[in-house]
Amino acid sequence: MARYITTKFLYTLLSLFILITATFFLMKAIPGDPFMSEKEVPAPIRARLEAQYGLDKPEIVQYVNYLGNILQGDLGISMKKLNQEVSHIIGQTFGVSLRLGLIAVVVSTIIGVALGLLAALYHRKMIDSVVMVLAVLGIAVPSFVLASLIQYLFGLKLHWFPITGLKDVLGYVLPVAALSAQPIAFIARLTRSSMLEVLHADYIKTAKAKGLKWPAILWKHVIRNGILPVVTYVGPMTANVITGSVVIERIFGIGGIGKVYVDSITNRDYTMIMGITLFYGIILMFARFVTDIVYVLVDPRIKLTSSKEG
Repeated sequence: MARYITTKFLYTLLSLFILITATFFLMKAIPGDPFMSEKEVPAPIRARLEAQYGLDKPEIVQYVNYLGNILQGDLGISMKKLNQEVSHIIGQTFGVSLRLGLIAVVVSTIIGVALGLLAALYHRKMIDSVVMVLAVLGIAVPSFVLASLIQYLFGLKLHWFPITGLKDVLGYVLPVAALSAQPIAFIARLTRSSMLEVLHADYIKTAKAKGLKWPAILWKHVIRNGILPVVTYVGPMTANVITGSVVIERIFGIGGIGKVYVDSITNRDYTMIMGITLFYGIILMFARFVTDIVYVLVDPRIKLTSSKEG
C-alpha cells in the first residue's frame, strides 16, 4: 500500500513539473508581452519594467528562476494589478469558484445517481428511455451554450432568476444548472450501466433466494457495489467542475478565479497565468491522487492487486 501511494505521488509531481514547463514556454511563444497597450510605452519605462519582472533575462534563466520561486512558495507579483501578489489574488477569488463548484458537484452526484438508479431499475421502460435521452443531451450540449439558453429563457424572458452575480440563493440556480448538466449526464450513464451489471449478478439472485427484502438488497448490495465507478469519476469531476467554471463565471458575471484567469490571459499577465494554471493543476492532480487512494480502500480487489505488486 505504501509503495502504491508513493508511486502515485511521484507521478503527480512529475505531471506538475511537465505542466509548469509546458505552460511557461507556450506562454512565452504567444506574440506580445504584458506591457502592450493602446498607448505605446516609452522604451526606458519598458526596459525598467522588464528588468523589474526579470523579462530582460534569457528564457531559460527566467524558467530556472521561476522554478526556484515555486519551490519557495512564491508565485510572484501580478504584472497588471499593482503590487498585488498572485497568491493573494487567488486566495481572494477562489472562494467564490469553490463554493459554486462544490454546490454543482453535490447536485450533480445526487441527481445523476438517482437518475441512473431509476433507469437501471426500470430498464427498457419509459423512464429508462427518458433518462438516456436527457443524458445524451447533457453530454452533447456544451455548458456555455446551455448557460446562454437558460440565462435568456429563465432570466431575461421569464424573470425567474437573476442573470448575473451571486447575490442570493436564487443567483446560484442558473450557474449551478449550467455547470451540473454534463456531470449529471455522465454520472447517470455510469450509474445505470454499473447498476445493471450488479442487478444481474449471481449474489443478487442468492440474496433474493435467501428471502432478503428488496430494500435491504438494494442498499447493501446493488448501490454499494454499483457506486464504485461513480466514486472513480467524482474525484476528477470535482476538480473539473471547480476549475472549469471559467466560461460560466464570465457568462453570469461572477467574480471568481475563472474571471481573473480569463482577464490575465487577455492582458498577458504572465505571473497570473502561471500561478492560476499551477493552482488549477494542483487541484486536478490532487483530486485524482485522492480518488486513486480512496478507490483502493473501497474496492478490495484493487487492494489485493496492489499488495501483490508490492
